Amino acid sequence: MASFPLTVIRGAFGIADHLIPRLAGRAAFELFCRTRNPNRPPDRERQVIERAVPFMAEARHHRLTARSGCVAVHEFRPPHGVASTFQVLVIHGWNSRTEHMAPLIETMRARGGRVFALDLPGHGWSSGRRLNLATGVDATATAAQWFGPFDAIVGHSFGGAVAVNAVVGAIKGVMPVEAARLALIAAPNSMPSFFDGFGRMLNLGPRAQTALAGEVARIAGRPLSEFVGADQLSRCAIPTLVVHAPDDKEVPAAHAEAYGQAGPHIRLVWAHGLGHRRIIAGPGVLTTIADFAAPTKPVQPVHGRMRRADAA
Repeated sequence: MASFPLTVIRGAFGIADHLIPRLAGRAAFELFCRTRNPNRPPDRERQVIERAVPFMAEARHHRLTARSGCVAVHEFRPPHGVASTFQVLVIHGWNSRTEHMAPLIETMRARGGRVFALDLPGHGWSSGRRLNLATGVDATATAAQWFGPFDAIVGHSFGGAVAVNAVVGAIKGVMPVEAARLALIAAPNSMPSFFDGFGRMLNLGPRAQTALAGEVARIAGRPLSEFVGADQLSRCAIPTLVVHAPDDKEVPAAHAEAYGQAGPHIRLVWAHGLGHRRIIAGPGVLTTIADFAAPTKPVQPVHGRMRRADAA
């Protein structure tokens, strides 16, 4: 059953579609961009943050100025005695932060990776309460200007969509980010379908939905219809690893299948039983991504299959 606040919001948007559709679309976009207060995390996230205090203490913390404000980049170097052999940029998902990516970061550090972890705008140590694809890509480009180029960029969930659009240069006025490889974990493929689902949740009518798409085009400089990851990567020959769980309830497996059909430079790996969030800590997933990110490992652009936890 829908919560009372959501029921009220849906009713208001349903009425607004008939009276003020343009304003309704704009309001829907602002609602989409709004992030929760990073200083008041839910209990489960607070526990993750507290457990990660020693981990975060090992990083060098950088604060950069992007269009959205101050963005935080956390630099993790290999442990003592391990030579640095490659550079990776890690981008978390929506309602997440660098602390959630600790298992992946630690795995790549142990392999000699110098890992830069970006807190997206409105998340973690970065400022603000807003995030959208354009601000995420701009924050990524800002990090790349300081610390790139990268041997690999790894993005989870919405961070994967940000990574794709950063590499292909999809946002007007933001230079493409240079990377040798791209790894997408549980990443959405189609922003149009993503916004269609968001519009249905809010009970947007057709005119308000069109206005919502117009807001995306206004801030991104391109029509919403152009933000389909598989189409973007089909025109960009960057070697790409796509890791996805068939049981992912937040980003259905069809998104990964679309990526997998985008060209021979895409390798699709199924991580069975790991869902949308546990996938970023699955031992098999960690090994597969670390192997792919390290430049000494050959890229194999073929479809693969992974057992639940222990396959590489």
